[in-house]
Amino acid sequence: MKQKEIVTLQRSLLHDTEELLNNQIEMEGKSSAYYLSMASWCHMMGYENAAKYLYTHADEERMHMMKIFQYVNEAGGHAIQPEITGIRHHFNSLREVFELILEHEILVTKSINNIVDHAFSVKDFATFSFMQWYVTEQREEETMSRRAVELFDIIGEEGVGLWTIDQELGKLHSAAGAGAGE
Repeated sequence: MKQKEIVTLQRSLLHDTEELLNNQIEMEGKSSAYYLSMASWCHMMGYENAAKYLYTHADEERMHMMKIFQYVNEAGGHAIQPEITGIRHHFNSLREVFELILEHEILVTKSINNIVDHAFSVKDFATFSFMQWYVTEQREEETMSRRAVELFDIIGEEGVGLWTIDQELGKLHSAAGAGAGE
């Protein structure tokens, strides 16, 4: 009887890089869950366009997570499914939701920049190249988030202001969708 040979996959991914990427997987997974929770709150509060915007955003964040997940595994690493806990479900206002999104997107940008900096410093040009898509995507995410927060200052929240903001968020959502197809 022949003994089975154990095949060990060769790694092209450094352990430090794998750890950073798994941390990013967790961040993207939490982003998806966070935005899904925000979408549900918006839906419950009657902000239908904000809810659509956030449902779509939650899906995009999950796609971002999956893209890194697959990259880690294809590079010989081990992608870890994150445990998602501590997601907030209630918010004080629509403005608070979008201010929190902007703060969160800035944190995501810093995390991505940290990965890119690390990959460059260890001469992991495959990961460096892979992460360039995220650098560009994050610039778009921050720009959209800033625009959403600006709506509250430009339009104001009094009278029909919140209704108008929700309508404008629908337009922002449509513009983001059109840009994603390009």
